[in-house]
Amino acid sequence: MTTILPIGQKVSKRRISVFVCYFCAMLKSMTGFGQTTLSIGLLSVSVEVKSLNSKFFDLNLRLPKKYSEKELEVRNLLSEKLERGKVSFAIDLQNTGKADVSGRYNEELFLAYYQQLKKLADRAGSDYNQLFSLALNAPEVQVSNNKEELEPAEWEKMLAAINEALTKCEQFRLAEGKSLEGKLTTYIESIRAGLSEVELLDPKRIERVRAKIKNSVNDFFGSEGFDANRLEQEIIFYIEKLDIHEERVRLKTHLDYFLKVMSEKISNGKKLGFIAQEIGREINTIGSKANDAEIQKHVVMMKEELEKIKEQLNNVL
Repeated sequence: MTTILPIGQKVSKRRISVFVCYFCAMLKSMTGFGQTTLSIGLLSVSVEVKSLNSKFFDLNLRLPKKYSEKELEVRNLLSEKLERGKVSFAIDLQNTGKADVSGRYNEELFLAYYQQLKKLADRAGSDYNQLFSLALNAPEVQVSNNKEELEPAEWEKMLAAINEALTKCEQFRLAEGKSLEGKLTTYIESIRAGLSEVELLDPKRIERVRAKIKNSVNDFFGSEGFDANRLEQEIIFYIEKLDIHEERVRLKTHLDYFLKVMSEKISNGKKLGFIAQEIGREINTIGSKANDAEIQKHVVMMKEELEKIKEQLNNVL
């Protein structure tokens, strides 16, 4: 529910803090995409970053040759901002100006290569069709006139574009994380509902176990009789082995803790994964100790919901 304050009413610092924390508290997906474009002189620049889920930071980096000296800086920036995931990052440059001859040819060296190749072709009895191309692409025939030097001002603009693309990727991850948060909350509440059903069925199960043991003893001993006190002790011992009260309490605690961690300001998919393992352990123990068909139906349902949680957690940062 949205609360609208009257005009002029002041909001306390504590209320603002709670408001900010609420919107900061969310999961972050490892799936993300960010792209930005800009112009630098006659260059049209496109910066693109994509990320998918991965256990580690796995980077595929593609930079133009003129930015190769900044590769380590870019890698460190991506690692810091994206933390984890299978990341593809690329900078694409397109020259929008007029075509310019950026090199020249060493004519003497070209002719030397060409004459030498003709001699070899004559000796081999071959034609001259490919000789021109071979000589033109021979080592040191093409000479570049300009050395691509990276100007500090240009790199500042490029760095700003990279950060903008990363910000867009981060926003994408947060939006995906919000969707994941809703799904995970639904699955947790489904498990909680299953646990509530188990709690309702458990007392009836205990009574059935007690009655079954007594009837079996009566059938076995018949009119010979038996020690009632001894029988009661054995029943208590047996029922204690089948008691699932502690498992129910721990499972409820794990469910609450899962939601608490999910609402923290820092997304922590690995921690949620560990809690999910503990949830699974308690569900399995309840199923094995209960030994009851009705309870087992709810245990199976809770396991199904837990598998959905584990699948979604693969994509949580």
